[in-house]
Amino acid sequence: MNVSCKPLRPAALAAAASLLSLLGTTAPATIAEAQRTPAAAQTAPKATLVTTVEGISEYSLPNGLRVLLFPDQSKPTVTVNITYLVGSRHEGYGETGMAHLLEHLLFKGSKNHPNIPKELTDRGSRPNGTTWYDRTNYFETVPATEDNLAWALDLEADRMVNSFVSQADLESEFSVVRNEFEAGENSPFRVTLERVMSAAYRWHGYGRSTIGNKSDIENVPIDRLQAFYRRYYQPDNAVLVVAGKLDVPKTLALIEDKFGRIPRPVRTAEAGNIIHATYTEEPTQDGERSVIVRRVGDAQLLWVGYRVPAGSHPDFAAVSVLAHALTNNPSGRLYSALVERRLASSVSGFAFQLKEPGMLHLSAQLRMEQSLDSARRVMQQVLDTARTFTAEEVDRAKTSMLRNIELTLNNSEWVGYELTEWASRGDWRLFFLHRDRIEQVTPADVQRVAAAYLKPANRTVAQFIPTSAPDRAEIPPMPNVNAMVANYRGREEVHAGEAFDASPANIDARTARSRLPNGMHLSLLRKETRGNRVVAQIVLRHGTEESLTGRTQVGALAVAMLSRGTTELTRQQVRDSIDKLKAQVFIGGATNNVNVSIETLRENFIPVLDLVAQQLRSPRFDPAEFETLKRERLASIEQSKSEPQVLANVALQRRLTPKPKGHILYASMPEEMIEDITSVTLDQVREFHRRFYGATYADMAVIGAFDEAEVRAAAARLFGDWRNPQPFARAVRTYAALDSAFESIETPDKANAVFRAGQNLEVRDDDPDYPALVIGNFMFGSGFLNSRLATRLRQKEGLSYGVGTSLIAQSLDRYGTFTAFAIYAPQNADRLVAAFREEIDRVLAEGFTAEEVAAAKTGYIQGRSQSRANDGELVGTLVARRFTDRTMAWDAEFERAVATLTPAQVNAVIRKHVDPKRIVLVRAGDFKNNPPARPTP
Repeated sequence: MNVSCKPLRPAALAAAASLLSLLGTTAPATIAEAQRTPAAAQTAPKATLVTTVEGISEYSLPNGLRVLLFPDQSKPTVTVNITYLVGSRHEGYGETGMAHLLEHLLFKGSKNHPNIPKELTDRGSRPNGTTWYDRTNYFETVPATEDNLAWALDLEADRMVNSFVSQADLESEFSVVRNEFEAGENSPFRVTLERVMSAAYRWHGYGRSTIGNKSDIENVPIDRLQAFYRRYYQPDNAVLVVAGKLDVPKTLALIEDKFGRIPRPVRTAEAGNIIHATYTEEPTQDGERSVIVRRVGDAQLLWVGYRVPAGSHPDFAAVSVLAHALTNNPSGRLYSALVERRLASSVSGFAFQLKEPGMLHLSAQLRMEQSLDSARRVMQQVLDTARTFTAEEVDRAKTSMLRNIELTLNNSEWVGYELTEWASRGDWRLFFLHRDRIEQVTPADVQRVAAAYLKPANRTVAQFIPTSAPDRAEIPPMPNVNAMVANYRGREEVHAGEAFDASPANIDARTARSRLPNGMHLSLLRKETRGNRVVAQIVLRHGTEESLTGRTQVGALAVAMLSRGTTELTRQQVRDSIDKLKAQVFIGGATNNVNVSIETLRENFIPVLDLVAQQLRSPRFDPAEFETLKRERLASIEQSKSEPQVLANVALQRRLTPKPKGHILYASMPEEMIEDITSVTLDQVREFHRRFYGATYADMAVIGAFDEAEVRAAAARLFGDWRNPQPFARAVRTYAALDSAFESIETPDKANAVFRAGQNLEVRDDDPDYPALVIGNFMFGSGFLNSRLATRLRQKEGLSYGVGTSLIAQSLDRYGTFTAFAIYAPQNADRLVAAFREEIDRVLAEGFTAEEVAAAKTGYIQGRSQSRANDGELVGTLVARRFTDRTMAWDAEFERAVATLTPAQVNAVIRKHVDPKRIVLVRAGDFKNNPPARPTP
């Protein structure tokens, strides 16, 4: 479950007692039963259409539930997302973190769904829950079948009023939430953000972090949680979104049946369940405020925050443009003033768009040798004088933001999630209204909001300075959202796309495979997509283990420089071109490969491909950009030097894959990476590109609405004559049996510790044993909150917020790894290791049950079907299958092998390969100052 920055407020004890007295019981499930009257059970109330905007229709039920339906036949999945209009701003004294804690408890079970994690795993769903300042939501994306949709709606309707919220669940879960809290305490960025918010808001609930106060998390009484649940988790305080492949009449009927029978609560003062509108207004800030955080770390942060209007206010569109103009990388004013002048290693900015007046955040990261005072003086000078903005700056920001909105509208799943945020800000239609406002922003609008809000007296970072003539920023009140959206109708719906069958056989039948004269492979899957969306992946491969030895950081920096301009275009011109083409382009990779991901629209795909070819073949290699890149890399690595997760991961990788320094598979410690990056020159990077890059061993896969002949011709024109100067050979993985080992790493002043474990396996992914290994790993540590490890370490004992395992097997080498991870409080180190060992031993001794195996097979196979339905994932699968000389028929055969597995087969294979005497254990944390308590016998 994710914190989007969480806390909330429950009902008071007296109110809870009053409600219990009226109902005559304290059991949540029985309370829900008491609310269901005989009349409600007879006929499901009908939904009423409220409005339709751009393909999204709102309905209302008599019980107050708002329902949004967004049908998208091109999406073979359906997302059910329910949002409760309650978040951390509603919390009172002693209640911080309560909304988030309740979010966790709602995964513990309800009357008709007692084991929610198991059901989510069995359905192959992609679920989560999140809590934020203004709302809490729960969602699951499942393959679009009538049975799955009915199940998901029944689950959310049942846990709306029938969740257990029991003392036993609280006792196991509060420490998990505390563990999540401690993980956030490891992050300098998150800690600094929380301190800035608490300084800027003296009275309003936005000043409290959503994750809550540690003591409140540990001590909250169960009756306060139950009262909070009964007050806010009701149909008249919720918005239900269903998006994806759905039949509207059938879906409405299901919703009417599942949710319509839940009665609207009778809200009275006697019952203690009245939901009062929050009425605390933060007074106008009358002077600069200062925050200083002193903690262990390896990089410095400079942060400035300004209070701004509510997210629904007309000014907020211009505030968003202002944030982009100030921090855009590389044309933003703060970037130019701080990063390019070497006063900081990076800058960032964002505005909290909330229901009530929020905050604009601007930050800079500095290396230890850079001066905070100098950076602060320059930063404040830029912000105090930023009062005029050019049309180019404003248009650049608008193009980027509108591009993101359009791409979101092309994916119904994303829209389903996005509506959660806008509903909590007042109304879901604000999403479209905000888009329209961004289009209308002018330089004069940005100048006006900069003058109104970027005032020293409205700033949180500096010290208090008395003045005889204070210049204060008056924050306008929250507007009337109902009046804003009353007559809003939106625009025409985008192109819907086709209902695509994502089965392996159909994918193979629809995929055209070919090869260019230079050797580059093409895999083209044409289909009609929502909004004529196109996704693509290009993979370049180069070099050998021998030729790349000692060039790890040279190769990594060469990849990174590809995104920083071409011989024809500057870095900013490239960024502007991508935005204008409504595209997203990511270029990454490692020493021996480059991986390019592309998402855009049909009419823009060939121009985007032209631009990507420029980036790959003719990078600019600008000296100033190279120095900036090195500073950014060094600052990021320096910040990680004391991070438990980084150190534990490197230690485990070194033991599982022992390679000499300089080898492309060698795991470098942060200090080694810093030394290597510092010594790399721009000439070395240029030479690396000239010596190794080419498309002889490359792949390009494209999925979506494109012209096949046009794409083939463009690929031949752009890449067909580009050959690798030197041969490519993949890095070969070789199995080596290891004895069990234990390593402990001290990371002082880190509240959260990390556990890693791993064993090498002599197996390939086409071995007969592989399907059983996959299902065994799925049951042991990969199911959503339902694996053996998650059930033991999180659900029952509350030792870890994040716990799981992974199984990786190569396709061309007999080499695989089984690894495990967990985060936990250092005091629980021995308990966690003991529990891990006990669960391993229990699996080897007792095996998995027939019920576990049957559920795991179903859930795992459904999860794979979801991956194939996601074009962004499928495009990578096409490249991977081509590289190993396979088609999607391999996937079909693999899934048939999984489906026919028996418990005896799975248990035999696990016992054959998993050996506790060969598992390496690594831990990293502050164990010296938090000595591990011995596990209870």
